Amino acid sequence: MDKKIIIGAVVALLVIIVGAAVLMGGGTTERGPGEIVVAAYSHGGEPEAGFDPIAGWNYYAEPLIQSTLLKMTPNGTYAKDLATDYEISDDYKTYTVDLRKDVKFTDGSDLTAEDVAFTYNAAKESGASLDLSALDKAEAQGDYKVKFTLNKSDSTFLDKMAYIGIVPSDSYNNESYGENPIGSGPYKFVQWDKGQQVILEKNPDYYGKQPEIEKITILFAQNEAAFNLAKNGEADIVAVPLEYGKEKLDGYTMYLQDTIDVRGVSLPSVPDTGELSPDDNYTIGNNVTCDIAIRKALNYGINRTALAEGALNGLGYPSYDGIAHQLPWANKEAAIEDGDVAYANKTLEEAGWVDSDGDGIREKNGTKASFKIYYSASAPERQALAVGAAEQAKQFGIEIEPVGAEWDEIYPNEFSQGVLWGYGSTDPSDMYGEYYSSSDFNPARVNNSAVDKHMDDAFAESREDSYKDWSAVSWDGSTGISPKGDANWLWLGEIKYGYFVNDRVDISNDTALLQPHGGDLFSNVYDWTMTNATAEK
Repeated sequence: MDKKIIIGAVVALLVIIVGAAVLMGGGTTERGPGEIVVAAYSHGGEPEAGFDPIAGWNYYAEPLIQSTLLKMTPNGTYAKDLATDYEISDDYKTYTVDLRKDVKFTDGSDLTAEDVAFTYNAAKESGASLDLSALDKAEAQGDYKVKFTLNKSDSTFLDKMAYIGIVPSDSYNNESYGENPIGSGPYKFVQWDKGQQVILEKNPDYYGKQPEIEKITILFAQNEAAFNLAKNGEADIVAVPLEYGKEKLDGYTMYLQDTIDVRGVSLPSVPDTGELSPDDNYTIGNNVTCDIAIRKALNYGINRTALAEGALNGLGYPSYDGIAHQLPWANKEAAIEDGDVAYANKTLEEAGWVDSDGDGIREKNGTKASFKIYYSASAPERQALAVGAAEQAKQFGIEIEPVGAEWDEIYPNEFSQGVLWGYGSTDPSDMYGEYYSSSDFNPARVNNSAVDKHMDDAFAESREDSYKDWSAVSWDGSTGISPKGDANWLWLGEIKYGYFVNDRVDISNDTALLQPHGGDLFSNVYDWTMTNATAEK
């Protein structure tokens, strides 16, 4: 989720803006016939720790510089990459993987099982990449076989094998690797101009399908700065906020790509009793949102279709449980008829929330129905959603104060106020962090034994069999986290990603993967082509 993806990106925001301004200064940028310039989501935020998978570089996306054991396909299945075969024990506690024997790192050394085992063990220890808490240890068994032993059944461990880039164990240094990464992926690292860009060139020794694009320069520019790059013809592929999704630019095509990226607000479901989180000493609980009547009123009273048309520029899709409708564990039964202000008013009144002083805000036992929703100040669609939800909530007497902030200010409030998060993964186990009662994250403080059991059961089942239990987390006919159940979150909508693509480039939109939260524009980079021989504009 956000906490992993945005590490370093917001810290570098001011530097990014200055760097982008320098890069955009005056006229078009010359590009060779096989060279492209990109400013896009997953690579848009400059990583504080550099391009190190162990430190969290580009999880849930094509790392470009490094290789992964498996790759996700457009239909949601897995294709082999470094892995040539794998076996899974019946209890989903042991995964054994056979490796290719023809893979070299860009420093000329062989990639072996020792490198894979080292990468996974180090990533587990760092805690900055994927959730590897189920991993007990990874062991090399000879040069080209790796054994992963888990401390519990976890059928989703296969997902982790698709998203962790492998680093060389012999030369890896956690202090320097991120600034000069060595990998075995389709591209090799050339140069990092901090605050401005990173330059990658095609790896001639790559074992897989050789991409046509020879050189990729990734600019650290976002939002309006990125849009200006496209307007000035200075970049070939530019990710822009949805507010620009219907704009037209000469020489560019706007691609609106489907995603599984969802936006929603966590609503603390316990009262503020003075309890603090054990690790960070953050306040836990909110005396307004702890009342299920408040949470129900919001979930039934907010009109998500209106938000999709307004805040998401007509390019969104309502969401009721945070599971994108394209995923096989999506739960249609979680959907409700929302925008029902009468139901919201009735629910609040029956629970004792009344506006006794005529100020338009209900109160109960001296407590105003008022709380904050924090959102990332660098995310325009989150601001629009927070403001839109706040305006609608006024209709039934709930006051919401939208607060745009940096993440170092948002995190201390994550257990005590509403926070507008982004979420969306091909790995269903991400739901564990949001909803499992003992999860360290769980900002809404969900505590539902039936929800916990559905997730426990899902981990111990095959991927296909588990879908019914992941789906039941939302609503199983009796309970769940969705509006019909505990309404722990106010899920609002799925979004699309908008990319301006220069006519000189073809990004093979037909072969693109569904993009997870954070984006994976480069997932099909092997299929991209140069449609023109020159970059003249």
